[in-house]
Amino acid sequence: MIRVVVVDDHEVVRKGIVAYLQTEDEIDVVGEASGGHEGADLILGTEPDVVLMDLIMDNGSGIDATEKVMKQLPACKIIILTSFYDDNQVFPALEAGAFSYLLKTASASEIADAIKKAANGENVIESKVAGKMMSSFRSGEKKLHEELTERELEVLLSIGEGLTNQEISEKLYIGVKTVKTHVSNVLSKLEVQDRTQAAVYVHKNALFKEND
Repeated sequence: MIRVVVVDDHEVVRKGIVAYLQTEDEIDVVGEASGGHEGADLILGTEPDVVLMDLIMDNGSGIDATEKVMKQLPACKIIILTSFYDDNQVFPALEAGAFSYLLKTASASEIADAIKKAANGENVIESKVAGKMMSSFRSGEKKLHEELTERELEVLLSIGEGLTNQEISEKLYIGVKTVKTHVSNVLSKLEVQDRTQAAVYVHKNALFKEND
């Protein structure tokens, strides 16, 4: 049996969810609460496998409750079930340790399915929320060349120009041995195998334009 606690300050919603879950053979609802503070205490006292957690509640937020629970019961799977999916709710909830994120537009069977999946270690992220996560990841993604030092970038651009180690040495006024060290570091940081791939990287990422 999957032991579940439901935390939601809307009594009609909470009672409706509990009533449906009680019809599921694999699920045992071991408690319900109407606020984050009460919910956190209940969860810590009953140690359920899965929690359905609302976010916006009068008596303590779901985010604070999630953070408190995860510090003491890291194995507990918390499913956020809310009407909100704006950035200032989604990311703090996930950072607090929420395992899954569902909107209240989900059907009762979808909620029950998410509970079963959570118990098996499989999370469910509502598509609108997943889209936000991917957008955030892409916007915060660093280019590999941004990890290069200023000198390494100069060496990379020289490789892009097709210069040899000797020519790079003369251009940058550094020893050939030092050039070889920089080239090795550049290849490693760019995760490429050779100078040809490094040159391709330069042109693919338009580094000449970027560094005009």
